[in-house]
Amino acid sequence: MKRAGFSTRWLPVLLLLPQLLIIAVFFYWPAAHAVQSSFFLQDPFGFGSTFVGLDNYSDLAGNSEYLSIAWFTVIFTVLVTFFSLSIALLLAVKADNVLRGAKTYRTLLMWVYAVAPPVAGFIGLILFNQSWGPLTEMARSIGWDFKLGVNFNDTATAMVIVSVWKQVPVNFIFFLSGLQSIPRSVREAALIDNRSSTGRFWDVTFPLLAPTGFFLLIINITYALFDTFGVIDTMVKGEPGNNPMTLVYKVYVDGFRGNDLGGSSAQSVVLMVLVLALTVFQFRLVERRIHYT
Repeated sequence: MKRAGFSTRWLPVLLLLPQLLIIAVFFYWPAAHAVQSSFFLQDPFGFGSTFVGLDNYSDLAGNSEYLSIAWFTVIFTVLVTFFSLSIALLLAVKADNVLRGAKTYRTLLMWVYAVAPPVAGFIGLILFNQSWGPLTEMARSIGWDFKLGVNFNDTATAMVIVSVWKQVPVNFIFFLSGLQSIPRSVREAALIDNRSSTGRFWDVTFPLLAPTGFFLLIINITYALFDTFGVIDTMVKGEPGNNPMTLVYKVYVDGFRGNDLGGSSAQSVVLMVLVLALTVFQFRLVERRIHYT
């Protein structure tokens, strides 16, 4: 078979140049600027800056509020990732078995994908409204006095629910595609070997979905860390200051509301390093257990 190639070495470089320019302008340059700003104490109005070395980082290490927000971010990320993946997988398995009305069923599950995070957060405000929110009324019916924006745990619960609701359709699409790509011959052989549907799922279907699941694991962790900003900002803006927030939202609060540009830059650098380390850990350790067919 003849191997495809380019007539000149500069053609592939020219084809990649627009994407490389976008990455350089919107990622590498801001990242380098953030690293530089993290070593300075800057005037918020741009009149000057003072080099402080690693003081911004040492302040973060000794800040109990920042550490508590970091711990909440870990819990929030784990909950959103777990429930988003598990609910989507359950719905995908059920949708894959639907014979009548399959297109309508799948469309109803996927339409939330078109909702932007701030809009999802606004819908969450309506659902959890203290006066007439339907989910608030449902909570009160079981004796739970739900107070969004006032009670820390209640607000955190609402943030997790809305974030999971927003992400489930994306996972559902990928899981359903993965299920439909499993050969029929494999399913028929599994049906002969194991009559239990649960046993067939864990012994055959779930291992074959492992590559898709690994990809979605990375996507969902990234979503929980960064893309939930719009949901959080909409649900806690203007409320009492004891509301929960994630690390990426604290970067915004300290930088744009507190005018602490050096401290917020240090926080963004720490968050970038943590995400990079997490990604390397996933690809080096977790992916070794994933077998692609």
